[in-house]
Amino acid sequence: MRVQRVNSTAVGLVLGFALDRVFADPRRFHPVAGFGSAALALERSTYADDRRAGVLHEVVAVGSVLGLGALAARGGVLATALATWTALGGRSLTRAGHAMADRLDADDIAGARELLPSLCGRDPSVLDADGLARAALESLAENTSDATVAPLLWGAVAGVPGLLGYRAVNTLDAMIGYRNERYLNFGWAAARTDDLANLAPARLTGILTVALAPLVGGTPAAAWRAWRRDAAKHPSPNAGVVEAAMAGALGIRLGGRTQYRHGAELRPTLGDGPPPTTADLRRAVRMSDAVQVGALVVSAVVAGVLRRG
Repeated sequence: MRVQRVNSTAVGLVLGFALDRVFADPRRFHPVAGFGSAALALERSTYADDRRAGVLHEVVAVGSVLGLGALAARGGVLATALATWTALGGRSLTRAGHAMADRLDADDIAGARELLPSLCGRDPSVLDADGLARAALESLAENTSDATVAPLLWGAVAGVPGLLGYRAVNTLDAMIGYRNERYLNFGWAAARTDDLANLAPARLTGILTVALAPLVGGTPAAAWRAWRRDAAKHPSPNAGVVEAAMAGALGIRLGGRTQYRHGAELRPTLGDGPPPTTADLRRAVRMSDAVQVGALVVSAVVAGVLRRG
């Protein structure tokens, strides 16, 4: 019986990862988009410029998904595989990275600006080729953790509810976790919950980036040094880890003025070396792919260990 439970989770994660590799995200009727629409409808009833309202919104939205996940978990391997596919976004992420590099190499700045919103929330209209390359690379580093490592790790720990619950937490943060006038208070709970949910995954991403640095022409020592020296400078406790490790592995410099639609932020410098080029962006895509596979191996092992006791 115990061996069956190990296989149900670990094999489900592997199958779901394979589905993401082959099919990427569904272009239509994606469950995450459905959750986003439901959360937006809920916000019309729960919104107030108050942290307590934001906590209520988070509890109701994420709690509903956890409940559905607990029911779906009865489906065994198939349910885990489908939930994993639903929660992952790694293949779409690396495809977007390649597409951005292709457009920048072709001097198609308009096309690159059009593509950027699929990677991050920065204002593409104010970015030149160098700014677009940097924005895409930083987003690729952060979203490798958010889109693949974190859901896999939460799936290993908590099965289908962990997979779907994490995706709900991360989606809400992307919707309302902003420091603007509307969401500074209401989105506080969503942002803090997402920070907590990503503490371990971001550090696993950093460890894998350090270990795999030679695959992109870097060294583990340089990646580790950038992580240890620069990560804490970043306003995010998690993005700083993955971006600094990536910068060190690639031998480049990230950070600087960062323009979002809600305003500009001056981000700290991460790593040493020149600003990223499109060649560096392609190397980052290779690193992202390698880290995703490494995270799958780690998560499958974790799932097995947790269910042997």
